[in-house]
Amino acid sequence: MRAARKTAVAVTLGAALALASAGAATATTAAATTNATAASVASAGGILESGELLKGGATVRSAGGEYTLVMQHDGNLVLYNAAKKALWDTGTTGGRGTFAAMQADGNLVVYSAAKKALWSSRTAPAPGAMLAVQNDGNLVIYSEDGAPLWERKSTIAKLSPNRALRAGDYVRSADRRFTLVMQDDGNLVLYRRAEALWSSETAPSAGAYAVMQADGNLVVYSAAKKALWSSRTAPSPGAFLLIQNDGNAVIYSEDEKPLWSSRTGGQ
Repeated sequence: MRAARKTAVAVTLGAALALASAGAATATTAAATTNATAASVASAGGILESGELLKGGATVRSAGGEYTLVMQHDGNLVLYNAAKKALWDTGTTGGRGTFAAMQADGNLVVYSAAKKALWSSRTAPAPGAMLAVQNDGNLVIYSEDGAPLWERKSTIAKLSPNRALRAGDYVRSADRRFTLVMQDDGNLVLYRRAEALWSSETAPSAGAYAVMQADGNLVVYSAAKKALWSSRTAPSPGAFLLIQNDGNAVIYSEDEKPLWSSRTGGQ
C-alpha cells in the first residue's frame, strides 16, 4: 500500500467538500515530532512521509518538478509553481528555527523554534498519513489507506487575519455541513451542502477574491483590487471569521465578541 500511495491522485473541489472529518481541533504537542527525520531537499516523488520534518530551507518537489513546497527561513510554509509564484502558504512567521512536521498521528504542523504550534492541518488522528505535492499543483494529505483527508484549498472553520480565499477556495464548518466558497464567478457564498444560504452578491466578477484583513474587515475584491463588498468591521485588529456548526458565519473580535454575522444560524 505504501508504494501505491507514491502516485497521488488529484482532488477536485467537489471531492474536497466530501473529505474526511477535520480531526483534532488543536495541534498535538511538539513531543510527537521528537523521532521525526529531516526530509531531503527535492524529496523524490513529491511525498513528505509520516514522521518526516521540513526544516528551514528544505523542500518537497512534485514528481514532475513544476511545484515546490518550501519551509522558508522566515517561518512560512509556501507552495510555489515553476514561475516562483506563491500558490498557498500557512501564513506563519515563526522566524528562524521554524519547521514543519508530518506527524505520526497524521497531523501536519508548523512549529516555532520553541516548539509552539503555529498552524496545523487538523487531520489527527490518522496514523501513517502522508503529504503529497502533486503534479496538478494540489497539496493533499492522504491516510495510510489512500483516502484524502485535507487539501490546500480547504480551511477548517476559521479564516484567520491576513488569509485570502481565491477562486475555488473555501472554509468548511467543523461538522462539514456548511461551506463558505469563493466562487469562480466572483461571488462569496455560504452553502448548506448544495443550498445557498447567503452570498456577497458580487457576481459576475471573474478573478475576485476575499480577504480577512488584519484590520478586522472581511472584503471581496475584484481582480483589479477594487472593493466589491465588505463586512464593515474595521477597525478590529485580530478579528477572524468562523463558520459555525449552526450554519452561521460570524466575524469575532480578537477577544471573541461578535462583530458581524450572515444571520443564517439554525438553518
